[in-house]
Amino acid sequence: MTTSDRPAARVVCLDRDDRVLLLHWHDRVSGQDLWEPPGGGLDPGETPLRAARRELTEETGLPGAAVQDLAVEVERDFTWLGVHYVKTESFFLARFATSRPQVTPGALTEEEREAYLGCLWTRELPTSVEPPTLATVIQRLTTLG
Repeated sequence: MTTSDRPAARVVCLDRDDRVLLLHWHDRVSGQDLWEPPGGGLDPGETPLRAARRELTEETGLPGAAVQDLAVEVERDFTWLGVHYVKTESFFLARFATSRPQVTPGALTEEEREAYLGCLWTRELPTSVEPPTLATVIQRLTTLG
């Protein structure tokens, strides 16, 4: 199995009722489903904040400008599509003034289109959430911002 430490950034999106947005993905290699906040790898020369804003817009259609310049670093250790990722990712906060803003993925990669199962605004985190410490990450971010 390949191991990667590719830099990435994620966005914890909260609606006006403090529901968190989770994207639902299917890993065709492992057969597992998972839920995670929007985000992804940094392009060469890109800052984590710029990547978070870009990824949010690409994966959800929500405005990248909603991403606040405030982040917590999160240790990650997970496997996706046969690649083992061990790294630290920046998790940013975005707040929305409406209830469950509409999510319309507009610029998913081919790999993402094949894996994407939908999304959910929720207060209850599913058991298959990534990272497993997401509740703590949300608490840390909301305390900061």
